[in-house]
Amino acid sequence: MKDIYDNAKVLMKGYCRVCKECNGNACAGEVPGMGGLGTASSFKANVDALAGIRFNMRLVHDVVEPDTRVTLLGKKMSMPVLAAPIGGVSFNMGGKISEEDYINAVIFGCRQKKIMGCTGDGVPDFIHETGLNTIKKAKGHGIPFFKPWEDEELFAKLKKAADCNADIMGMDIDAAGLITLKKMGRPVSPKTIQKLASIIGKTKAKFILKGIMTVDDARAAVEAGAHAIVVSNHGGRVLDFTPGAAAVLSKISAAVKGRIAILADGGVRSGADVLKLLALGADAVMIGRPFCVAAVGGLQEGVELYIDKIRTELEQAMVLTGVQKADNVPETILYGFE
Repeated sequence: MKDIYDNAKVLMKGYCRVCKECNGNACAGEVPGMGGLGTASSFKANVDALAGIRFNMRLVHDVVEPDTRVTLLGKKMSMPVLAAPIGGVSFNMGGKISEEDYINAVIFGCRQKKIMGCTGDGVPDFIHETGLNTIKKAKGHGIPFFKPWEDEELFAKLKKAADCNADIMGMDIDAAGLITLKKMGRPVSPKTIQKLASIIGKTKAKFILKGIMTVDDARAAVEAGAHAIVVSNHGGRVLDFTPGAAAVLSKISAAVKGRIAILADGGVRSGADVLKLLALGADAVMIGRPFCVAAVGGLQEGVELYIDKIRTELEQAMVLTGVQKADNVPETILYGFE
């Protein structure tokens, strides 16, 4: 992994410093790039919210070989981790590798390790086209995400996703405020419950809404018929001064757990962070920037090694907190929640 990080630092120079601690400080305001919007307070809040959570270490138990396997939206996965949908290698990651090489590394690396990778969307069109072509090559193994476009563009892209054999797809509704897209003649917008219900009703695939940060929006996603939500502030890249995802996850989980699958992302840097979000009510966890660094620095091998690293850390944290199964993580492993 050190070689991969060193290579990524060279290839991503000017876009990501591959800091020892990826916390948003060095890259504040660098959007495009890998930073957080404005002061990067939302990016930092994700990291800080997770860092403030402590474990109850327990060692009087019989957990020796924890089971990290889960089933999410009908997919059997070796652990509850997905590569978050991120695209735009040329303007976010330095462009020293191609969009195709990047997406191939993520999708096929995740498939090899029996987890799910997601693809992103944006302008220019080759971002989503490359993602869909790769998912098709992977025989539908991957989850495409789309921006909350106006009807014509949105439905055209959802059809393309269906044609590439994707049986799960999503919308990062948290991109609704990207005014730059409107200025480019490609407007995005928030959606009402009725509008979401119409979109989901016309989609045969299972549908994920990404960018849920309140109980009200979580309940609205359930009412609209979504199959899953992602508790996320878009990596701190769309709105300054939001709380971290981990800070709101517990309340959202309490409101809709069991009625909809719950994913969470934001500031996840280790397998221990994964376990924290599972304890707070997530069914699975998305990881963004670290997957980007691994893919740019080592292509598919880098992605696979990074997944191995996260799995090892997750297993260790499960043993040290007495958790046998990743699909049944009690909140009581967290200090102050017992």
